[in-house]
Amino acid sequence: MSGMQPWKIIVIGFFLVLFGAVVPFLMVMRIIESSFILNFLSYGASMAGLVLGLIGAALYVRTHRS
Repeated sequence: MSGMQPWKIIVIGFFLVLFGAVVPFLMVMRIIESSFILNFLSYGASMAGLVLGLIGAALYVRTHRS
């Protein structure tokens, strides 16, 4: 991941967290059917997005520190 720019990592993390929030909302609204795989995927995407966002923020601060 050292080759990626920090803002790209933050954007990927944002979309993963967004996916992890929208999918359960759609399940609650009964637009999509809830399943174990989809629940696990949603949770995993949310956690991965959180971790990627934190890593991206740390890399951003490290590269822009004066």
